Amino acid sequence: MTGRWFAAETTAPDAVARLFCLPHAGAGASAYREWQSKVGPDVEVVPVQLPGREARFAEPPVTSAAEIVKHLAGSLVERAGGKPFALFGHSMGALLAYELTHELLLVGRPPVHLVVSGYGAPHLPRSTAYGVVHKLPDAELARHIEALQGTAGEVLEHPELLELLLPILRADYELCETYRFVGHPPLPVPVTALGGTEDPGATEPQLRAWGELTTAPFTATSFPGGHFYLNAQLDDLTRIARDAVLPPASRD
Repeated sequence: MTGRWFAAETTAPDAVARLFCLPHAGAGASAYREWQSKVGPDVEVVPVQLPGREARFAEPPVTSAAEIVKHLAGSLVERAGGKPFALFGHSMGALLAYELTHELLLVGRPPVHLVVSGYGAPHLPRSTAYGVVHKLPDAELARHIEALQGTAGEVLEHPELLELLLPILRADYELCETYRFVGHPPLPVPVTALGGTEDPGATEPQLRAWGELTTAPFTATSFPGGHFYLNAQLDDLTRIARDAVLPPASRD
């Protein structure tokens, strides 16, 4: 996994902090293309580009969270430089952000905040709300993704695009569904858990259970909507993420 984890350009040259964003299943760095304009120039939004998609399409997707964070951590520390940073992840991205936080603790460079979205606390038994998705036949997997409303309609309507996307989705779901919690100690990092009130895979009790994984301040907030509630709540969500990484004196 030697591909580029981040875009080369700096999108906010005057930023005092950075926000690294990890994508949901099947998504690439472009999932966060609207965030920089909403977060503002004080925080640089740095989307993580995983193998198998967009600029790294030629690389095989990875089905192990541990494998991803092992290779990502060093590159992230280098990209962060000396600035404070937070991690944000939605769905699969939340799981990766959690494991990445532990990996960054090991190298002495943890984030100042972890913001997780649309994913129940990883030490709980895995939610069976959606069944075993990564083993579904292609047609059923496509219907599942369509029901979540997380993939652009033009992709689902064009067989050639869908054929390219399904192996990535299947690998990402395998990553989540085969993940096993290894008994990490509680994080010394503040955690904010976010979710949709109608998401059966990340219910309010499952979101609040994230508080058991940190000894630092914890907040859980639910918004109207399903698994992709964030599409309609982007202004509030980006404000929360921005406040998570900026010191209080720097906030509007």
